Amino acid sequence: MWPYHNDGRAFCFGPDSVNMKTPVKYHHPVLVKSSDLDELNHVNNVVYFTYLQEAAIAHWYSTADPQLAEAIRWVVKRHEIEYHKAAFEHDELIITTWVNDFTGVTSNRFYEIRRGTDLIVTARTVWVALDAVTMRPKRLPEEVSVPFFE
Repeated sequence: MWPYHNDGRAFCFGPDSVNMKTPVKYHHPVLVKSSDLDELNHVNNVVYFTYLQEAAIAHWYSTADPQLAEAIRWVVKRHEIEYHKAAFEHDELIITTWVNDFTGVTSNRFYEIRRGTDLIVTARTVWVALDAVTMRPKRLPEEVSVPFFE
């Protein structure tokens, strides 16, 4: 699955073509609960989307300027996910996420979910920024990207 090598390693995305900077990666821990499991006793595929969303939201609120963070809400336009291995109850997972770009009203975000060195999931989400009051798409100001890149 793009943007990953056949062996599961993520392509390096910095510097990007817009601001020539390297994305700052954010690490979000998750402990797998019994309620996350399906009838096969591994993490349900839909639950991974919850993990991704939780990591993206935590990254946004911990990194974005507080005024900007309150002025913008995000909705998903597209998810792409590839499952590499199963995760199980009590597994300690790390979701690593980074923003590749902010363009107009959208943002491309990438993820890796790992259990130790084992790659469990790779994913990409296209997010759309909404004005928090009108709930209509909102063009992102250039300064939104500053804290998300080195």
